[in-house]
Amino acid sequence: MDNQVVIQALLLAGVAVVAVLLTRSTANARHQAIRRLLLLGFVVAAVVSVLFPNLLTWLARQLGVGRGTDLLLYGLVIAFLSYIATTYRRLNVLDRKITTLTRELSLARARIEGTRGPDDTTPGPPDSGRVPLP
Repeated sequence: MDNQVVIQALLLAGVAVVAVLLTRSTANARHQAIRRLLLLGFVVAAVVSVLFPNLLTWLARQLGVGRGTDLLLYGLVIAFLSYIATTYRRLNVLDRKITTLTRELSLARARIEGTRGPDDTTPGPPDSGRVPLP
């Protein structure tokens, strides 16, 4: 039963890491390097588990999990939660950038249209496929 506490602690730590990922600021070079190292570690672990499946079962039993497949499932759940967290953060950053660009484009159009008076017959900028903003 003591071994089960070990895997529970590891799984809770993994969930805590995902929670921290949700609250951290945007990725920098250090964060990207850590992600690449984790990806490399994942690839190595996948290759080892395919070549030596008994090793995964042995590790699972050491951690208090009955089978290697269960340990693999737990690891995939943590990886999936991490993926969701990073994708959510990335989408929020993209949404903010799109909002900023839309505002800047609207202001630029308003400035261009505001410089022409109602009597002005000077043609404005070409309307080459421009989509009106809502």
